[in-house]
Amino acid sequence: MQAGSVLSAASDDARFLRLERLTKRFDDVAAVDGISIDIPKGQIFALLGSSGCGKSTLLRMLAGFETPTEGHILLEGVDIATMPAYERPINMMFQSYALFPHMTVWDNVAFGLRRQRVAAVQIAERVEKMLGLVQLKPFAKRKPHQLSGGQQQRVALARSLALEPRLLLLDEPLGALDRKLREQTQFELQTIIKNVGVTCVMVTHDQEEAMTMADRIAIMSKGQFLQVGSPTEIYETPNCRFVADFIGKANLFAGVLETDAADHCIVATPSGRFLVGHGITGVTGMELCVAVRPEEISLAHVPPEDPDCNYLRGQVLERAYFGSSSLYRIKLDSGERLQVSIASTERHAELLEIGAQVHATFDPDSIVVLTA
Repeated sequence: MQAGSVLSAASDDARFLRLERLTKRFDDVAAVDGISIDIPKGQIFALLGSSGCGKSTLLRMLAGFETPTEGHILLEGVDIATMPAYERPINMMFQSYALFPHMTVWDNVAFGLRRQRVAAVQIAERVEKMLGLVQLKPFAKRKPHQLSGGQQQRVALARSLALEPRLLLLDEPLGALDRKLREQTQFELQTIIKNVGVTCVMVTHDQEEAMTMADRIAIMSKGQFLQVGSPTEIYETPNCRFVADFIGKANLFAGVLETDAADHCIVATPSGRFLVGHGITGVTGMELCVAVRPEEISLAHVPPEDPDCNYLRGQVLERAYFGSSSLYRIKLDSGERLQVSIASTERHAELLEIGAQVHATFDPDSIVVLTA
């Protein structure tokens, strides 16, 4: 293979699934509003947002259950936007799993292959391979009601993968499971998908699920992508107030830009002055917001030696113990609320009694400046 063809193949893989100005309107409302993005081959891509943000409508357009009002859906360079669902090389796994209760696990996995009139020998080979992949061979003769929720979820996944789709769509894949089983299954599901190598687009409202499973996450609101990035990028460097507040917990403070230099800036807020470890190329006096994650904050009985910046004072109002950490809600002198997460190993119990006066500090590099 020549060098040019290697580059071309790599480029094609990077544009395995391409959405171009994809829009879906219901009457005068744009449920999905002009979305464009490339999703590389083999990636797990999560659509994350609150109810009504457009993520399910987008997934249904990929599946062929909704026809776009405008735009294109290119799968390996072929526009499938108007192609019927049954002709698309795509499989979708629903939250309800939609298993046939009268069929065994083996027959459920074989169902799609039989409908496609695959040879019996090939069906047997494919089903055995899928059951081995999801570790359910010993349960092949059982009916769905004889399985746990997590096992049913794996049967549904095996059935979806048995057809060897080029694109796998997951609609709230773990939503029917209890919290403990969901946490365990997140890793199992991710491992299976990665081992198969199928490209996957998943919809979820569960932040932890998206952060655990996805290579990239798109935060959706009002039919648009607000930010697309890796879980680390989304959490550590949110690009707007909505994303900072939506992913995890964040303390947000509105203020104005007081100083802006190449290596730092200072934002003045009613609660205090925030020294940030980088400049933002802004205009002095402009309105913006700073965000600090609860786990980035330290608490002490006494104020710091230099209390000019990155220092807040207040009183402990509430605390919640979670085993590995404790979350404290503090009323600042300004009247604003501050959330602080303290790891249990730090043993600050004597410091954080309800009603205690506390002094909160944080590093310049832990602050994120948000201009939108």
